Amino acid sequence: MTGQAPTSQAEVFRRLIRATGPISLAHYMAESNARYYAGRDPFGSGGDFITAPEISQMFGELIGLWLADIWLRAGRPMPVHYVELGPGRGTLASDALRSMKQYGLKPAVHFVETSPLLRKAQQNAVPDAQFHDDLSTLPADGPLLIVGNEFLDALPVRQLVRTADGWRERMVGLDGDDFVFVAGDRPMDAALPPERQDAAEETIVETCPAAASVVYEIAGRLAKQKGTALLIDYGHSDERDGSTLQAVHAHTKVNPFAAPGEADLTALVDFATLARVAQSRDIAWLGTATQGDWLRALGIEARTQALSERAPQYRTELCAARDRLIAEDQMGHLFKVMGLAAPDWPAGAGFGG
Repeated sequence: MTGQAPTSQAEVFRRLIRATGPISLAHYMAESNARYYAGRDPFGSGGDFITAPEISQMFGELIGLWLADIWLRAGRPMPVHYVELGPGRGTLASDALRSMKQYGLKPAVHFVETSPLLRKAQQNAVPDAQFHDDLSTLPADGPLLIVGNEFLDALPVRQLVRTADGWRERMVGLDGDDFVFVAGDRPMDAALPPERQDAAEETIVETCPAAASVVYEIAGRLAKQKGTALLIDYGHSDERDGSTLQAVHAHTKVNPFAAPGEADLTALVDFATLARVAQSRDIAWLGTATQGDWLRALGIEARTQALSERAPQYRTELCAARDRLIAEDQMGHLFKVMGLAAPDWPAGAGFGG
């Protein structure tokens, strides 16, 4: 039996932990999500969750109009590239590109996606899209219009916990066959700034080096090539402590340790830290707004009214979709929109500046 290949991600982890000891939470999350996204289409009512583009076409249309407005005021530079990180089924891109086209913006399309299954769906939605495994192979010959919707939240987080012996990395170990959190044996006090080192015992500090790396690269690209970026995710815009790790399966929150590789593992995005990362590369941070405020500023309520007048039989559905996107007790407050731009590019609407 010991020579047989493990049949699940859980068994892979159990064998690894028994052989080498506890693994980092980042390792657990990265491997779980790699397996999860490689083998399924998780979007929509038949999947595990529904994202904003699947709720209403208005979401992607307004993003397209936001990008077109900035591009026009930047002087219509060509060539120009639309880049989407983790584009789901391609729904957002399809809606955004349709809006851009009305104003003469017809960018080359680039999708950063590693799942073969999702790439097929994306190509059906946007046949001319070019695919990339990461940002390193994006073109360097013109400005970039970058969108990342619910991309950063799935990147692996690292957690540090204050113990009686000081700060330690929060690891994943075993209690029998059950996965449990354990404190690592290596001191990690140097990984925290001095002002946070004296926190109370059992305090957890969560970071996401992978998200910081992505934003750092995006900012560097914008500084060099020009362009703008919208990063949209559920998260917080102030510094805070505590674990935000969660797992979703079939539209229901489940234990993150219940079935690794079978549920979507995510964590809240720390937009305050990411704004500082972006600004370290001398680009413009346009601001971080709640999704509700941002979509209202872009005219989602007027757009809902116009669509309702054109197709009154869908008024109820359109209003329900609008409310789901902007209501404070739904996606409107928890989801944030962060805008970035090259220093000499125009600012975009919706950020209060």
